[in-house]
Amino acid sequence: MNLHVMIPFCRTVDECRKVTQIMADEGLRRGPDFKVWLMAEIPSNIILAKEFNEYVDGYSIGSNDLTMLTLGCDRDNETVAHIYDERNLAIRRFVKKLIETAHAAGKTVSICGQAPSTYPEFAEFLVRCGIDSLSVNPDTVKYTRKMVAQVEQRLILDKITGMGRVLDRDLEW
Repeated sequence: MNLHVMIPFCRTVDECRKVTQIMADEGLRRGPDFKVWLMAEIPSNIILAKEFNEYVDGYSIGSNDLTMLTLGCDRDNETVAHIYDERNLAIRRFVKKLIETAHAAGKTVSICGQAPSTYPEFAEFLVRCGIDSLSVNPDTVKYTRKMVAQVEQRLILDKITGMGRVLDRDLEW
């Protein structure tokens, strides 16, 4: 069986434990052919990522919901839509923290949502943070592939020369 599952909108670690237990009770146990991923779209998913790591193999950042829930705004509500911006420092801190925490435990991190397609600088930020994969709109695939290759080349050169650029210092917790 080559099956992976994504747990959406999982609010607590206990909820994640229960979901994975129900799957295990039905014969769906995590292993090489069955991966469990968590849709990281709630601030608690990032704040408690170390605890969630016990139950998942990877994460997919849901940048749209994460932004709305972190900033307390709705991108479709004209009263507060101006606040909605995935490039906000709080969102970038969350993203960087999740990637670091997940990678420290050998977990994979991807992202879905509009941000990497809409904001090339955000896609570059994700690559610099070490994200494992990006999902982008079809009309931005060619540009994004080229940009990712360029950023990865710069990162390799920076590592070789010892001239690595520091990510925005504001990203530190």
